[in-house]
Amino acid sequence: MSRGAAFTYSPLLPAGEDLTEYRLVTDEGVDVVEGPGGRRFLTVEPSALTQLTAEAMHDIAHYLRPAHLAQLRSIIDDPKASPNDRFVAMDLLRNANIAAGGVLPMCQDTGTAIVMGKRGRHVLTDGTDEAAIALGVYQAYTRLNLRYSQLAPLTMWDERNTGTNLPAQIELYAEDPGGQPDAYKFLFMAKGGGSANKSYLYQETKALLNPQRMMQFLDEKLRLIGTSACPPYHLAVVVGGTSAEHALKTAKLASAKYLDNLPTSGTMLAHGFRDLELEAAVLELTRDFGIGAQFGGRYFCHDVRVIRLPRHGASCPVAIAVSCSADRQAVAKITPSGVWLERLETDPARFLPDVEMGEEPVVQVDLNRPMSEIRAELSKYPVKTRLSLTGPLVVARDIAHAKIAERLDAGEPMPQYLRDHAVYYAGPAKTPEGYASGSFGPTTAGRMDSYVEKFQAAGGSMVMLAKGNRSQQVTDACRTYGGFYLGSIGGPAARLAQDCIRHVEVLEFPELGMEAVWKIEVEDFPAFIVVDDKGNDFFAEVTKPMLSIGKR
Repeated sequence: MSRGAAFTYSPLLPAGEDLTEYRLVTDEGVDVVEGPGGRRFLTVEPSALTQLTAEAMHDIAHYLRPAHLAQLRSIIDDPKASPNDRFVAMDLLRNANIAAGGVLPMCQDTGTAIVMGKRGRHVLTDGTDEAAIALGVYQAYTRLNLRYSQLAPLTMWDERNTGTNLPAQIELYAEDPGGQPDAYKFLFMAKGGGSANKSYLYQETKALLNPQRMMQFLDEKLRLIGTSACPPYHLAVVVGGTSAEHALKTAKLASAKYLDNLPTSGTMLAHGFRDLELEAAVLELTRDFGIGAQFGGRYFCHDVRVIRLPRHGASCPVAIAVSCSADRQAVAKITPSGVWLERLETDPARFLPDVEMGEEPVVQVDLNRPMSEIRAELSKYPVKTRLSLTGPLVVARDIAHAKIAERLDAGEPMPQYLRDHAVYYAGPAKTPEGYASGSFGPTTAGRMDSYVEKFQAAGGSMVMLAKGNRSQQVTDACRTYGGFYLGSIGGPAARLAQDCIRHVEVLEFPELGMEAVWKIEVEDFPAFIVVDDKGNDFFAEVTKPMLSIGKR
């Protein structure tokens, strides 16, 4: 019987030096006490965990990292960027400026709260860490203008909003973070449904592990992400993994820049590493898609992280994840010197251009006219045409669509409001005092695809407004019934609330809260023609893989 190799150990994901700039939250609730053997222990009160969590959830709802804002500005300054790329980037910078006021969150989907903590062996708490962190999430979501998105399952089929955005996803580990026994380190994330739904797992084989096949694979799979998660993206691709779930988790951490300091080459210690050369190649691949920052161009992605992990010889998982334009995460730490949180950008206005960008041609659309006139106006223009909408919109999402579909199945007529008005797929965050609306950005359009043919056949949903690409059945229905799908910019929910939405009222189903049917008045609301009444779909071409990718 042969002997194995000598024992060696490396963590799967070796952390490098922490270069984060922190700000002090508090020095209360932490103390250093003497222990046996001359060791010193850091004691952390539950109140410190709660305060840190509440502060972190506030900050990531309103502020972004300076590096992310600099990337948006670089799109505006890039002569190779398309006009639509620059328009989206400018809108996202304006949105960041409004959100930084601390009233309107940057996105209406204020996400699932995700907290990962690593507690050193010389850190002492009372053992209620998870509850203390959950209390901080509760305080942030109930006190701020954030949205409650978590549903409690009451039976297999019935569920109800918890009204607090709890539960949070909290994962705590016992390890010395960065080799520091007296430190407690954290990653805080707010993950909206749009970007969370764009996490993918593919079970591949050794056959994938060559440059040509890998690029063909990524050319096909990355296009499928589409735009419903609000690009430009921070894209993460993980190849390998000791399990499928570990590959997926690594992809999520990489998309948050949490693993940026991994080694950049592999060794026989079998740790994960970043492949910088492949990152550059994949970024260039996405530049060529033509999808751009939602409506055509180069900026489908800000950047790419590619991580190679060890694997079982019979398994080759590949995980893909994105962080969207609401790039919401922050690291934190508790040390003997106090409670510290990553310093995010509180003055995003410094990234705005000194002078206003030249405005590209835009078509003004008056929504106060009869639906037949609105459709006749839209029919004059090709897909990708930029629009500015003014007038009434009806707002309805998943649950309202399901209820209206039940009425149609029962032989009842289409509600007149869906016959007379364009429908906006959206769900608002809480409305601050003195505002017409809370943050109110678009929802992923694809969730309503199955209703479109039925609704248009009944005379409703003839003009739809949301974010992301749609299925062939929507294109077919629009061609058959003379409908349109207009794309709204995914991401600038605070700007839309402050600058474009003038009045909000409930039309039907008030018991559904943010899922009710609303009527809103908008002014200069930005949109693009994505699917027209002739069966043209902007996304149809840009989602087709290039057949000869291996020869590029």
